[in-house]
Order: sequence, then C-alpha cells, then structure tokens
Amino acid sequence: MRKLFVFFTLAFLVACNTYQPLTEAVVAEGERWKAKVIPPSPQPVDGDPVAGLDYLIHGDYIGSGIPLEILQKQSAKMDLDSLYPRNELNEGLPYYMTAFIAPNGAPTANGNCFTCHAGKVDGELVLGLGNSFAEWENSMVPMGAVMRIGMGLKYKKDDPETVAFEDFGNYFKKMAPTVKLNQPGANPAFRLAEACMMHRNPEDLTYSEDPLYEMWEYNVGTDTPPLWHVGKKSSLYYTGTGRGSMSKLLLQASVLGVPDSSQTRKSERAFRDVYAFLSQLEPPAYPGEIDEPLAREGEAIFTDKCAGCHGTYGAEETYPNKVIHVDVVKTDRLYADYIQQSAIVDWYNSSWFATSEPQSSFEPSLGYVAPPLDGIWATAPYLHNGSVPTVYELLNSTSRPDRWTRDGKSTSYDHEKLGWQYDPEPKNKDWTFDTALPGYGNDGHYFGDKLNEKQRWAVVEYLKTL
Repeated sequence: MRKLFVFFTLAFLVACNTYQPLTEAVVAEGERWKAKVIPPSPQPVDGDPVAGLDYLIHGDYIGSGIPLEILQKQSAKMDLDSLYPRNELNEGLPYYMTAFIAPNGAPTANGNCFTCHAGKVDGELVLGLGNSFAEWENSMVPMGAVMRIGMGLKYKKDDPETVAFEDFGNYFKKMAPTVKLNQPGANPAFRLAEACMMHRNPEDLTYSEDPLYEMWEYNVGTDTPPLWHVGKKSSLYYTGTGRGSMSKLLLQASVLGVPDSSQTRKSERAFRDVYAFLSQLEPPAYPGEIDEPLAREGEAIFTDKCAGCHGTYGAEETYPNKVIHVDVVKTDRLYADYIQQSAIVDWYNSSWFATSEPQSSFEPSLGYVAPPLDGIWATAPYLHNGSVPTVYELLNSTSRPDRWTRDGKSTSYDHEKLGWQYDPEPKNKDWTFDTALPGYGNDGHYFGDKLNEKQRWAVVEYLKTL
C-alpha cells in the first residue's frame, strides 16, 4: 500500500511496452575513440550542506501536488521509517514525502528525491542509496483517473487545493503512458524527464498541451545510482550526458509540477546548497568482517587493473571521470543508443536550463561512465541496467545468471559475493530479472575475467573497504 500510494502521488507511471529496435549510433572513422575524460565544470563553493538537506526534505521544488490533508489521512498506512527530523508541517509524514505551501497558500504534498534515492540494504535504510526495490511494472493510469475524480468530488474548481493540484495533475496525465517498465527494480528517470519536458515550453517551462517532440514507444529503465558519488563527478547520468551546472541538472525533478521557470529559478539557488550537501555525503561503511590481509592483496590488484577507470581510494583519492565507449565496455548499448536519438537533447539545449546562468547542457556519449566505487558493497545490482546481482559476478562474467529472482527482502544480502542473494531458477515472478529483455542484457565489463579466482576474491574483499 505504501509503494502504491507513493507512486500514485509522484506520477512515476505507465506505458505500453511495444518494442521496435533503435538504430545503433554510427561513429565516423575519424571520430573513433575508446575512452574520454569528461572535463570538470565550475561549481559553486559557498553552498550550505545543512540548508541543502533541509531543502531536499522540506522544499517546494516540485511546486504542486495533492492536498496535504489527503496525504495525512493516508500516512497511517505508510512506512514511517525516519531518516531525519521533520519540521512541523511535515510531522508524521514518511521520509519520501514532503509537505509544503503552494504559491497560492494551499498546504500541498508530493514525493521528494528520497523516494528513489534512499534505499534498504542488509536490512538498513540508507540515505542517498538508490532504491533497488522500486516497482514500476504496474499501470497506474486508472489510479490517475480516480485521483482526478476524487479531486472533483471533494473540491470545487476554484478551491486553492484544486489550483495547487493543476500543474501536477496535467503532467501526471501526460506521463502516465510513458514510464511503465517491464523489469523489477529498474527506474525510468530518463523517461520521466522526457515525458515532462515534452509538454513544456523550453524557454519558460510553461505547460504545452500538445507534445513538442516524440518519444520512443519502448520503455527502458536503469539502476538508480547512489547520491554520494555526485561530488566526484564532472557529469551526471550513466552516459555522461549532463554537463555544466550541477544545480541545474539536479533540479530536473521540478519538471514534475512547477508552473514555470520562475519557480525553478528560486529552486536553482537552493539547489546550490543541495549540491553542497551531496558533495559531503558519505557512503555507509561495510557492516561485516573484513579479511584485512586479503583486502591488501586486492588493493594492489585493483590499483593495477581497475584504478585507471574507477579511481583510487584512501588518503589521496582520485577519480578520472572517464566515459568508456560501448565497443570497449561491451555492456548493453540500448540505453546509450536511445539517448543519442532522443529529442530531449535538443529540447534541453534550447531550454531555460541551458540558456540561462548558470548554464548546463546535454552532451550524450556513445558509452558509459566508469563510476566511483566507494560504497559499492551497498549498491547492488550492478551495471547501468542492474542486470548483475553481485560484485563477484561482475568480475566473473561466466557466472552471471540469465534470469534471477530476489525474494524482495533487503535482509537477503550476500556478504561473500557482495550483492543480493538470488535464486537462479526463478520462482517468484514479481522479482525475477530477465536479461533477455531489450536493454537489460548482462554482457560486457569482461575485465574481471582476466583475473584468476584468487585475485578475484581478493578484489571483492578490498571493495568491502571502500
């Protein structure tokens, strides 16, 4: 019930799953590359991390939503796990929901960033961890209709609650047919942004009833990355697409419900504090025992074989910000090809996000960024599409299951292999990951295959220390 209501209020919803193959992006002979370093962009250095967290959990960056009184009536049925103290308006609400005062004075509520960016692992709820238990496989279009009917029965057309719901309601209706996925645990964040921006005037972000571009009919999702990596990155998103101002790039969640760019301009200033908070966010320490001698052996191997892409850790950390071409990393290329052909790129680069200060832009690469690995023990499953259940199997491609089932419990953690316990002979349809589905293949990242078994286990042990 909790998850059903959360997704209902957030409008992260539905679609057909018709599949027609994309055209693979072609690289001209003179433009071939294996790896590129993404250069850093200037970011503000005066942000307040305390204010940043407060804005993430109490801010009005979504701009519109459902009446607060409706959420309060439902809150008794929700998971009230607390990650942080709440202000008076938000007292009694779960960590993934935020109450705020809409511009017209109506008490309003919507989801916040921690709906997707707080998750459980080994039984613990972790701030900034991607929620790998997200459920985007059920259609919520009927629920959207129920929501509108309920608003019409309870409130009059000119009531403040109705006015404060209007923008959110409009985008809910347009997004509903675009983000339903066919894979458990995957997240449709890019599709959600596409669907919202498709109905926004790029210059001032006002609502457009008619779509400004077309979207591909097949819905492909990704694993949700941890937020504690943001401060190390020169770009956002798996393909390194998001460049420039991090406050602008992080603010894209606002397209769920803000009326126009005037609201977003105010939030952008606050998101400089959000960036400061994320830049000092630390990953959770591995909770189990570590074989220190074996870990030291693994560190030497990692430094020699892996650090060139994933960086070094400890007293003097480095992170190269490399994007690796799909022909080199050899992981499922559908997502990278998809972004190359998405009309959202041109929309974004002509929009308020790109043409006002501080500037940001979309520059997709035909490859995937090798991520930082601090906190890797907590971030299963692995690869950009979440197709590999454990670190060990990430380093040993021959052991990867083609279909695997989790039991849906965050306590079912594999401390030996680092990742999720799973059944290689699926019995629970709800939590079965199928690597045969388009966009979710478990091929690629074969670099660990060059290690012998002893070296591989040493690297796994070392990764527990990050």
